[in-house]
Amino acid sequence: MTRVDKPALLKRAFELGCNYSGQILSYTKMQGQLQDAGNTTTLAHYLDLLSNAGLLTGLPKYAGQRHRRRASSPKLNVLNTAFMAVNSGYSFEEAQADRTFWGRLVESTVGAHLVNSGLPDIRLHYWRDSPHEVDFVLEYGRRLVGIEVKSTHRHDNSNGLAAFEKCHAPDRIMQVGGQGIPLEEFLTQPAAYWFD
Repeated sequence: MTRVDKPALLKRAFELGCNYSGQILSYTKMQGQLQDAGNTTTLAHYLDLLSNAGLLTGLPKYAGQRHRRRASSPKLNVLNTAFMAVNSGYSFEEAQADRTFWGRLVESTVGAHLVNSGLPDIRLHYWRDSPHEVDFVLEYGRRLVGIEVKSTHRHDNSNGLAAFEKCHAPDRIMQVGGQGIPLEEFLTQPAAYWFD
């Protein structure tokens, strides 16, 4: 139990997180989207509360140095994609037709699965070194797995995975969806499975 001084802000932060799930959003941009937002420390605290409640999390950026992780903008991810879908106003067919939304929904599905099946031992991050990005980085002790999510079967560009592999030498890199591991198969295994 934690005191919430601004319950309206907590509610709006949750709604904002549902609308931006699968996207990196700085605390400054969040403040711009929210009225009476308070400071970034309050927003970060409320994001932690939402994460502990199993609703929404803010994934930190993966970096070799821990202090660089704390200073990063979070990648928002709902922990149940129903929160994202209900706020969209789309029917199932409309959601599939909007390729941008569908891509974020698929990515959020993978993120929710990784968080929900990996706690408390596995830490989840994203990685970005512009212009390259990896959707998810699983960290278990000193072991790393890089995961790129694709929502279509078109030829997939994996430059982000290659750049991540070059920079951090992970134990494994993989693509989920597209021409990689089928999404349905991936979702049947807990996060720890991918370290075997």
